[in-house]
Amino acid sequence: MATDLVEINPEDPQLEVLERAAAAVRRGKVVAIPTDALYTLVADPFNLGAVTGVFRAKGREVHRSLPLLVDDLMMAEDLAAELNNRFYILARRFWPGPLTIIVPASAKVPLKVTGNTGRLALRQSRSKTANGLLTLLNQPLIATSANISGHPTCRSGIDVFGMMDGRLDLVVDGGVCAGPGSTTVDITEPYWRMIKAGVIEEKEIAECLQPS
Repeated sequence: MATDLVEINPEDPQLEVLERAAAAVRRGKVVAIPTDALYTLVADPFNLGAVTGVFRAKGREVHRSLPLLVDDLMMAEDLAAELNNRFYILARRFWPGPLTIIVPASAKVPLKVTGNTGRLALRQSRSKTANGLLTLLNQPLIATSANISGHPTCRSGIDVFGMMDGRLDLVVDGGVCAGPGSTTVDITEPYWRMIKAGVIEEKEIAECLQPS
């Protein structure tokens, strides 16, 4: 597979570039884009061929779930089996932003996307590129770090291209992403827990969720 590289202005994304990326996603391809938390691979979570393509591109173990980007709370509600008060407290405080929240997946989400766990990681990004793509497609997107599993996450489009040339359909290059990455929190159990450290610190989550 030949990987194309196209530049985008992350502050004012060109519509023609977004449309090219959207067309690739509709065809079941895997695309790398800049976000507010490093570079991300995006694809259609409802296309099992595309889901397989993401696992293959990353060399990722299939029992590991794939996070999804949403563009609002309604899209999150549509993807979750249920959402508790902790979800709404966290989403209203930190979304859009670098917080990924793990919730129970609804039956409409392919089990393969959840890594056969039945749980789903959701995030609403501040990225204008990501949100422009979500608007064009009117659906959630797989959003997992743009790297081969075991390698560092890429901070620039050129880095992604260098590491993943031949594994992706398209790299959308928005320059350097300086973000340290998203924090991930699991709220599916009686007690919430931090799964991955990121820009939002654990004490901020604790302060937000402590009983009033």
